[in-house]
Formats: sequence, C-alpha cells, structure tokens
Amino acid sequence: MKHSTFPVQKIATSKLSSINFDNLKFGRDFSDHMLLAEYNDEIWKTPQILPYQPLELFPAASVFHYGQAIFEGLKAHKNDAGEVFIFRADENFKRLNSSAARMSMPEIPEDIFMDGLMQLIELDKDWIPVGDGMSLYLRPFMIADDPFLGVKPSGSYKFMIITSPSASYYSGAVKVKIESHYSRAAVGGVGAAKAAGNYAASLLPAKKAQEEGYDQLIWTDAKNHQYLEESGTMNLMLVKGKKVLTPPLDSKTILPGITRKSILQLAEEWGYEVMERPITVTELVEGIEDNSISELFGVGTAATIAPISVVGYKDNQLQLPDYTKWEFSNKVKQYLEELKTGKVKDTHNWIETL
Repeated sequence: MKHSTFPVQKIATSKLSSINFDNLKFGRDFSDHMLLAEYNDEIWKTPQILPYQPLELFPAASVFHYGQAIFEGLKAHKNDAGEVFIFRADENFKRLNSSAARMSMPEIPEDIFMDGLMQLIELDKDWIPVGDGMSLYLRPFMIADDPFLGVKPSGSYKFMIITSPSASYYSGAVKVKIESHYSRAAVGGVGAAKAAGNYAASLLPAKKAQEEGYDQLIWTDAKNHQYLEESGTMNLMLVKGKKVLTPPLDSKTILPGITRKSILQLAEEWGYEVMERPITVTELVEGIEDNSISELFGVGTAATIAPISVVGYKDNQLQLPDYTKWEFSNKVKQYLEELKTGKVKDTHNWIETL
C-alpha cells in the first residue's frame, strides 16, 4: 500500500542530548518535531512536520471559550535491536474520530493520522528510550481555533501530534477512593469521548482524594453513585475466580479503552469468562471483604495495568491481596509489554512495525 509523505521542516539543532533518559518524568520532555494539519473551508490542508514550537492562536479561538478539544494517547516502543513497535494505532484513529463526531468536529482522514504518525515516529525514533516501562508517548489531538465568540461548532481546526519520551506512569500498586459526590460523566453527556473537558472536571475531586492520602478515584454513576464506572483516567476491571468483570459501555459514560478491549479479548482466549455488566459499589465492597474478588486494577495506555491495593469507602479502607501474586493481571501485563517490544509473536495483528 502506498503511504502519504508530508513536507518536513527539520529542527536546526536537536534537543536530544539535553534529555536525561535516566530520569524521565511522564509528559515533561518533548521530542524535536510535531505534526500539524489545519482544517478550514471544509477541507483538511496538507499536513506539515515542523520543529516542536509554540502555537499562535487568537484570544477569541473557540477552544478557549467552548471547549472543542479532543485527544488520544498511544505509545511507540523500541527493542535492543532498534526495531520500533506501535500498538493498535488504528484503534486510536477510530476512537479519535468517534470523539470528533460527538464534539461536532470534523473527522481526520486516515492518511493524515496514520501516515503522519508513522512519518513523525520515523523522524524522531532516536527519542524512543529502551528499557522496562520506557516508551515514546504519542499525543494526537485536535482543537477548534476559529476566532469567533458565538456558540456554534468552529469553522477551523488544528490537528497535531506531539511525542514525549517517558518512563513508567505508575510504579507499584495504587490506593483509590470510591467517589460518592462528584461525577465524571452522565448519561447523554460526553463520557465516551476523549474530550479535554472530561479531564478538567476530574481534577478537583482527584485533588481532594489525594489530600486524603489516595492516588486516584473510582468513579461511580452520576445518578445514584451505586455503580462503578472508571478508575481515575483508566477503565476498571476485577477478577472473581475465573471471571473477569468490567463495567459495560452501553451507557456511553465510559471511555471505550483500547487496552480494555485488548485485555478482554485475551481473557476469553485464555479461558476466563468475560462479563461486561453493571457492578455495584456494594458488590465491590462485599467482594473485597469476603475475598471473592482476588484482583482489582485499572487498565489504560499510560500504565497498561495499575493494580489497586486499597479501596477507601466511607470511613473504611478495604485491603486487596498482595498484587505481586495476582495471576491474571500480572500475566496480561507481562504479555502486553512483551508484545509491544517484539518479544512475543503478534498473532492478532495489533502491532505496526517501523
């Protein structure tokens, strides 16, 4: 298949030598180049790859006032031989366009997203760190930039991809609190879209939880706070015997995670019964107390698996078993990490190799 090649303006002097790869912090350092595509007059213009640089936007740009902003997150890994592997980028492309449709934004053409992404990674592949938990984090995003103060969809947009060398997002297990006041999303809202506003609304309750000694929240339904939804910025899963359970997507309040989708497929292939069904707070609390829930964890791009060691509910702190001995989540984490670095054969066509 013929791939598009977009114009490139290379940076005069690379910043690579200034980066301490032994002390990377997630999302703090950015590689030399970025992709930029602009939309106006109802068409996407030819993208460019440019040096990473500030944007120039009018104060009246729609994104500042009406919040049309969506994004994705995925990773590129590199093995010791220098081969580069990208996990399920086609699914990120589909989800970005699903978010765009919900936010009344134009869809991104496949060649701009996929070919632009691969060309950008190829150009900055020296920025991909090698080692356990190391990756080049890839952030495609779109913002509305029409300088017009009127409540309507913007007439112009910027689609961009920036990249960031990163170490592990979490190390070890996390403590979470069941949220019973604030809500992440409501039925009929934009919870299933990867919209920037969803994350803005989560910051205050997450901060309050951190002040109480927790790392993150377990979000519950907005109506009665009776049903589990997400864990922080991740999908939520638990294991009961040979069953893997996760909240369903049919309410459209939960982001359809790509890691989530992959893990559920692997669970079925490995002989687990997969159940996408409502899970009540009561079921979770009682399952931890009577030890019928053996594993509880968040799943997402940044951490792959984030084991949960403690769940705070009302005045109680519920303790999960030692996560280092968990059977399913440790197995799936190891498998996905080895798959993403080419150590196991890709039997699902999930990996794009450069």
